Amino acid sequence: MTVAPNPPQVILYTDGAALGNPGPGGYGIVLQSGKHYKEMSGGFRLTTNNRMELLAVIVGLEALKIPGTRVSVYTDSRYVHDAVEKGWLWNWQRKGWKDKKNVDLWQRFIPIYRQHQVSFRWVKGHAGDPYNERCDQLATSAAAANPREEDRGYQPDSNNLL
Repeated sequence: MTVAPNPPQVILYTDGAALGNPGPGGYGIVLQSGKHYKEMSGGFRLTTNNRMELLAVIVGLEALKIPGTRVSVYTDSRYVHDAVEKGWLWNWQRKGWKDKKNVDLWQRFIPIYRQHQVSFRWVKGHAGDPYNERCDQLATSAAAANPREEDRGYQPDSNNLL
């Protein structure tokens, strides 16, 4: 990875939601860097909460334009936070993803994660953090907006809850 001489610092807040699990789902993102602020969201017809939590992080990281950006990801998802910060993800990958869910998204996550300097911070959901609350609103609204897009990686028969 080629890193810019003075890489920018980005704060990335993320959240995912599913109305029913599985059910219609959405993700919400708030990106901040200096005076710059951007919100993003998207929804899917049928998916799970964990898929949307992870997709929010992926889409947020994919939105970054400068390789080597220093990113602090704030998430209320223990699934996403712990998979990366506790090293579970790398064990899953090393073992060939045996019996793991959301492999398509984790495989999409790894290369974009490696392009930046990413750290994760867990925040308690629905506890008054204004950016976490905003991401929750964006994710829930996207899920409730009768999304038509198909989550092609979702596999209903595997239940994808983890």
